[in-house]
This record gives sequence, structure tokens and C-alpha cells, in this order.
Amino acid sequence: MYHPNMFESHHMFDMTPKSTSDNDLGITGSREDDFETKSGAEVTTENPSGEELQDPNQRPNKKKRYHRHTQRQIQELESFFKECPHPDDKQRKELSRDLNLEPLQVKFWFQNKRTQMKAQSERHENQILKSDNDKLRAENNRYKEALSNATCPNCGGPAAIGEMSFDEQHLRIENARLREEIDRISAIAAKYVGKPLGSSFAPLAIHAPSRSLDLEVGNFGNQTGFGGEMYGTGDILRSAVSIPSDTDKPIIVELAVAAMEELVRMAQAVDPLWVSTDNSMEILNEEEYFRTFPRGIGPKPLGLRSEASRESAVVIMNHINLVEILMDVNQWSCVFSGIVSRALTLEVLSTGVAGNYNGALQVMTAEFQVPSPLVPTRENYFVRYCKQHSDGSWAVVDVSLDSLRPSTPILRTRRRPSGCLIQELPNGYSKVTWIEHMEVDDRSVHNMYRPLVHSGLAFGAKRWVATLERQCERLASSMASNIPGDLSVITSPEGRKSMLKLAERMVMSFCSGVGASTAHAWTTMSTTGSDDVRVMTRKSMDDPGRPPGIVLSAATSFWIPVAPKRVFDFLRDENSRKEWDILSNGGMVQEMAHIANGHEPGNCVSLLRVNVRHS
Repeated sequence: MYHPNMFESHHMFDMTPKSTSDNDLGITGSREDDFETKSGAEVTTENPSGEELQDPNQRPNKKKRYHRHTQRQIQELESFFKECPHPDDKQRKELSRDLNLEPLQVKFWFQNKRTQMKAQSERHENQILKSDNDKLRAENNRYKEALSNATCPNCGGPAAIGEMSFDEQHLRIENARLREEIDRISAIAAKYVGKPLGSSFAPLAIHAPSRSLDLEVGNFGNQTGFGGEMYGTGDILRSAVSIPSDTDKPIIVELAVAAMEELVRMAQAVDPLWVSTDNSMEILNEEEYFRTFPRGIGPKPLGLRSEASRESAVVIMNHINLVEILMDVNQWSCVFSGIVSRALTLEVLSTGVAGNYNGALQVMTAEFQVPSPLVPTRENYFVRYCKQHSDGSWAVVDVSLDSLRPSTPILRTRRRPSGCLIQELPNGYSKVTWIEHMEVDDRSVHNMYRPLVHSGLAFGAKRWVATLERQCERLASSMASNIPGDLSVITSPEGRKSMLKLAERMVMSFCSGVGASTAHAWTTMSTTGSDDVRVMTRKSMDDPGRPPGIVLSAATSFWIPVAPKRVFDFLRDENSRKEWDILSNGGMVQEMAHIANGHEPGNCVSLLRVNVRHS
């Protein structure tokens, strides 16, 4: 049950603790450091057949004794390792009891297995480095061939060595490459002239479904009931913008290609373009930006404030699924439901090549929100472009198309090249570098939320990355089978999945019912105190678990001088719930089921029962 009046406005996004361990491959479990601090003689190498080396305390001159694990023992250990590579002492003892092994044997087996996996990872990295080296060698040969065929800029004849500087040669080659890319995308876009997407507006429907994501558990697919209500049927968004005309499409292609180049350079640039702040955030040096990118989409309009940030993180999801989430408007809206209140794909100019999203180009409109009616939403009309680069990385970039609107309204927000660079890592992980660059008129933001908005925590890269991290961790946890700490009320995997799906729908419903989306109108009620209470009504149609009808939402915001972590712990504590939850009617609250969906104890789904007092 969500109560928006209990959120602290200034730090509302720090209430859920973040995981402090990025190195553990398991979903939960304590670190093994306390058990691996002895000398190197204790780490053994396991024979692939299942044999384990002798106890390290034996003398080296004695005959070695080997213990061969049974096939069942190996299968059980392998199965447990996939879910939890770092078992704690309690888990090792349970395994040793179940498998009729000594705890020390179990400990050594896991140490050896981790060493083996590390060696495999290093071999994989070496293969990637070798492949990169081959690519660089091929690119070097291509540059040499291009230089040998270079022409004199004055007479058009063959250029002698030394007539052009290396920088000029490199710029000419890069210019030719960009021209080829523009020609290729323009040719693809020409095939789609006059062919807008169908009434369903399902983007890129020809692509195969995700190969490794459990979309049903992750709830990233089409949201029955939520599609029309949460993200809009498209009527309001479609009325504000129009499908681009045929004459605009070549301009859109050029904007997308230039935006992609700018995004990659901004993701890889360092000081002086980006400056680190005291709170470990990176902000953009605006003067240096306009010197580095003099063209872009033009100067900053009068009355708008620049807001730019960069954030990086390693997430537990492979690059293919990340790209699919970003390029599918339904999945994108669901994963970032706390930020994206409504989104719509207006037209797909290119579906990409080679059966993936490389070269995909689509015109979109979206509304971004903070879960509070006191912060106006930001509406953007933009093109989204996806590209796979020569080094194997992927990039997805957005850039505003407001200058192409036939009748441009008062411009309150503009999206400069923003998006993310995705780099593949071993074992299904990816490194994501996110860029958010907006120009906004935020004068109508309530004074209580203005510091939050100006800090970049409301709409900046840090919030996008934190949301993505949390969703990837939640999805990975939902697919795990042996997370410790679950109560035994829900025993079947199907029941566990149903609980997680219900919790996800609750989060999405809460976000749609507390934001300032223009699809709904908030009414301020007269109050005797200083805190305004706002109410809003919306229709509920085909919403799973909720009868059709009118939903009434009420919200208020207030500031309290308490640390966010303390507020979060107070709200999730079942013993203190009766002090603030009026639905408990003063009765004791008992946790009947507990499903962990992250490393931190606060990341969980709970089923509560209220024991009502009888007078």
C-alpha cells in the first residue's frame, strides 16, 4: 500500500538502499572474504573429473590422498554455484550435510570453482582483446589504402606524401564515412516514406522476442490495462505533434547521425568537458561544450536553463536485452515507469539491419515525470537512433525535433543529444554510460522540489542509471530459485512469480496515480493547515485485479528534517506500521510472506496480514 504523503521530497529517490557489492555473481548471500584470508596453500585446483586435492595441512612428503565426488554431489554443487557462487558458512554446512561431505571439502570446492570461472573469464577477455587487435589492424590497413588513394584538394590529382597533414587526412576519411552512413540511412528511410506505423503503434514488431529475459516475470511486455491508462492511448500525445513530413525525413536522419557522434564523444570525454562535484556527480562545462560542439541543434533558447549530467554503472543484463528495452516503447515505459509517464512511437523510419536494431531510427514523443503533482512533467518530441559501433559497443541517442513542428508552441523543454553507451562485459553484465542533456523552463516547479530538480536527481543521468540498476537486479532476483530468507507461506515458483508481478503492477499504478501528467488534472482542496492536498480522478479499464470504474487519488508533500534511510526503515517496519497506516485500524501487522528481490534487506516484496483488534 503506497502513501505518497510519507515521502521526503528532497531525497525521495534515495529511500531504497542500493547494493554495495557489484562483484558478487549471486543474487544474495554474504561475502566469502572472512573464509579466504589464509595462505595460498589453502586454494586448490580441482580435477575436472571431480577429484579434489589433499588437505593442505598434510605434509608434502606423505602420499597424497584424493577424494572423488559422486556424480550427484557434483551436480548439486554445480547447481548451487549457478545461483550463489559465494555461500556463507550456514549454507556450506547445509550442503555438506545434504551431500555427506565435510564443510571444508565444500569450501575448497567453491574456491576451486571460482578460480576455474575466473580463468575462463580471463581467456574470454583475451579473445576479445585479440579480436579488437585484429579490428585495429584491419582499420589501419584501410587507412593506409585510403591514404594511398588520396587526391590533391587543389588540382584533384594524386596527392604526394606530405601534402596533407595526418589530421586533415583523418578528417577526410571520417567525413567520407559519415557521408556514407547518411546516404545509407537516407536510402532506408526513403523506403518508409508515407508508411507510418499501424494503429497499434507497436515499434519494431518484426524483431524476435527476447532470448534470455523472462518478460512475463519482468513485466516488460505489453501491459494490458496499463497501456491506455498509464502511457496514454496516444490521443493527447499525438495531438501535440504530427508525423514528420517527407521533406523533414532527410533532416531527421542528419540530426540523428550528428547526435550519435556527439553522444559517443561526450560519453568518452574527460576534463575539461565534464567536471566532478563534491557529491561524486559529473556536470557539464557549458562553455567547453559549445566550443567542442559549435553546431548541434542551435543556441540555447532564452528563458531555458541548461541541465546536463553523466553517470556510469555496471548492470546485470546483457547488451542485447538492454538495447531491446530501449528500442521498444512498451518495455522502455515499463522499466522506467517512475520517470516515463507516457510514451508513443509516431513513426519508424528504419527497423535496422542484420536482424537487430543496428541502424534503427524512430520518431517518438514522451512525457517525463517526478512522482509528485508539484513538479510539472517534461514533454519531448524527438528521434531515437540506435547504432552498433566498430568496437562492439552499442549506443542509443535521442535528440529533439521541436524545430520541425509546423506550429511550434511555447518551448518549455528541449532534449539535446541524450542517451547511453552500452559495452559488453563477461558473464552477462554490461557497462552503461548515461548522458542526460536538457534545456528546460522549470520556473513553475514548487519551491519544495526546486533543490531536488536543480541538483539533477529528479531528471538527471543518476536517476536513470539507478532505476536501470534496480530493475536489472530485480529481474535477476526474480529468476533465481534459492534466495535465502523467504518465508514459507508461498512455496510454489508460480506463486512467487504472481507476487512479483502484482508488486510490479502496484509500483506502476502508484507512479501513474501520483505524477503531474497532463493526461489528468489535479484539484487542490482547501485545507486548514499549510500542506495542500491534491485530488485527481482517472478511469480504470481492463486493469488486472481491479474492477472497471473511477480511481480517486489524493497526494500531499511535506518536508521533515530526518535522513531518508531512517524514513525508509520506519515505513517498511511491520511493527511501526500501525502508527501511520490508517488501513491497519491500529491492529498489529504480521508479515506472512517475504520475497527478496535484491541484495539489500529493504529490497523485497512482503505479504502482510492485519490482526484487527476487537473491542
